[in-house]
Amino acid sequence: MKKLLVLGAGNLQVPAIAKAKKMGLYVGVIDYDPSAIGIKYADEYFKVSTIDVQQVYNVSKSFRPNGIMTLASDLPIRSVAFACEKLGLPGISIETAYITTNKAEMIKAFSRQGVEHPWFITLNNIDDIHSKIDKITLPCICKPVDNSGSRGVILIKKLDELYDAVVYSAKHSRVGQVIIEEYLIGEEVSVEIIVVDGIPNVLAVTDKITTGAPYFVEMGHSQPSKFTGTALESIKDLACRAVKSVGLKNSPAHVEIMVTPNGPKMIELGARLGGDCITSHLVPFSTGIDIIMETIKLSLGEKPEIIPQYQKGSAIRYFNIPTGIIMNIDGIEEARKIVNIQEVTIFKQPGDRVDNITCSTDRAGYVISMANSAIEAIQACEDAINQVSFEIM
Repeated sequence: MKKLLVLGAGNLQVPAIAKAKKMGLYVGVIDYDPSAIGIKYADEYFKVSTIDVQQVYNVSKSFRPNGIMTLASDLPIRSVAFACEKLGLPGISIETAYITTNKAEMIKAFSRQGVEHPWFITLNNIDDIHSKIDKITLPCICKPVDNSGSRGVILIKKLDELYDAVVYSAKHSRVGQVIIEEYLIGEEVSVEIIVVDGIPNVLAVTDKITTGAPYFVEMGHSQPSKFTGTALESIKDLACRAVKSVGLKNSPAHVEIMVTPNGPKMIELGARLGGDCITSHLVPFSTGIDIIMETIKLSLGEKPEIIPQYQKGSAIRYFNIPTGIIMNIDGIEEARKIVNIQEVTIFKQPGDRVDNITCSTDRAGYVISMANSAIEAIQACEDAINQVSFEIM
């Protein structure tokens, strides 16, 4: 029986753990939290931080897996790469893992390879502002070099906001570094890719909506994209050149792009599957490709099957509710009965406090749909969102 080691046992990793078990694999999981929900689905559990590179390697050496992976988390990729390289397992290189988990190194790689990107500057500490302030054009975006889920991302409109913005972003950086870059105006998409033997294969292009300024937290996704023809091909071309520029050979990739009036430009990418149920639900619903299973195969050194089986529509929308204390929630079961709705999930319960949405963990829940087209899928989500009412005090 082949063994798979999954880094992380939280909600994001559960689909991979469950899928691996269905595939007949012996599954080990690593997570620092012994109460993580995914542990009960696995065969073995190791209480180790997923970002402790040396300890993950030690566990891997003892467990002796045929493959190691993480599903939709960024920094554990460094641990995956280190252990795979040391043990001779399939995976990305240590260098590529570092580039794809450090936004400053990533955008430098884009620049070296002629991949369209926003202007940028990096700040190692707050004092760097004084020597680089003349290079900043407003408005601009400030974000930590090594975080995800919109944590620490903020829009700067005026120079007197700069200092506080850098401090805010730096607090969300493990190394205290931030990157300031051009505020791209346009429509954001993501591209879901599996790279096999250095060849990027585009599985889906996903349209995205966010909260907008100042934090840009993702609030919805839908497939297939509304972009077609030359515009769609330009998006795919940019995504493929971007994953090549950072050295991905055999890996999934989640590529984020802004389609501006002057054409698509890179935002950033991850050497991993997309979160927000994009790969666990939307890609399978819209294409018939079980992207999690195929990524597991890739981590085991097997050939993935990534030919679309059909083209349908899929969507996810997150609840955006007022701040305060939740007193009651109504309409959940009615929402689940709406045509084309596949799932309704609520993170919050009566008695919980709802704050402003500044990162992905602040969201209260979501609805997911599958239909014949993206338009129908989006409409089903909107109907379900409107069906659920939150009583807030």
